[in-house]
Amino acid sequence: MAIQKVGVVGCGLMGSGIAQVCAAAGFPTVVREVSGELVDKGLKGIEKNLSRLVEKGTITEVTKGEIRGRLKGTTSIEDLMNFDLIIEAIVEQLPAKRELFAALDKICPPSTIFASNTSSLTITEIATATKRPQRFVGLHFFNPVPVMKLVEVVRTIATDDAVYEEVAAFGAKLGKTAVRAKDSTGFIVNRLLVTYLLDAIRALEEGVGSIEDIDNSMKLGCGHPMGPLTLLDFVGLDTTYYISQIMFDEFKEKRFAAPPLLKRMVLAGWNGRKSGRGFYDYADPQKPKAMKC
Repeated sequence: MAIQKVGVVGCGLMGSGIAQVCAAAGFPTVVREVSGELVDKGLKGIEKNLSRLVEKGTITEVTKGEIRGRLKGTTSIEDLMNFDLIIEAIVEQLPAKRELFAALDKICPPSTIFASNTSSLTITEIATATKRPQRFVGLHFFNPVPVMKLVEVVRTIATDDAVYEEVAAFGAKLGKTAVRAKDSTGFIVNRLLVTYLLDAIRALEEGVGSIEDIDNSMKLGCGHPMGPLTLLDFVGLDTTYYISQIMFDEFKEKRFAAPPLLKRMVLAGWNGRKSGRGFYDYADPQKPKAMKC
């Protein structure tokens, strides 16, 4: 049966973006958070994004109203009982995800497909909290969700073929390029990206080049939109450190091990843009200055 109604759990940066693109693609969407305050914050963020699109002429005021009309917020998990697909976008912690899906498994009909937006945890391990591993997939979006054109559709060894194809088709309906990935920690993007970012830190540690020179080399030499150290600040050094630990634990390979400098910066609270400093100082966000690491 084709996916028609979508539930999203989590209305933070990722969850609100996922809810927005689902509603914009024509799907009635309900997004759930643990408090009314967080629901309101997420919906206000969506409202701001849609208003910006109206100002740019990308959508009309009428279209904006139609999108908002398809989108509702809730704090009750029971409001997600009758949906074709539920996408989880909560904190990147295995126990929390397993607890959520175990609860959903008890109230949702057997036909509901479950999807996790995890970027690093294995889908199989999350799915074992339910009695529907054959209807469980990974659906990994990228930040900012309304802008980024990629979604990784991840299958486990237990995922039903028809379910997998239906979710891949759903990703395309959202206007995304749906790449197919197996359930291997990090999937495709982070499997390649994390090692690149960690190597950039090692290059800095070893004195290969300065922060600015490493970033400019990859921007101007390889055509990347931003250098690896700038990208680390954007993603969050704490986030990268956490993902690297998960990947090293899975593969036991040195290339996934966090460099000492990354660990020290996270311990110092230098987590990038969100904390005001990382490899760059963001006291003036328009003119970041390279730090002395």
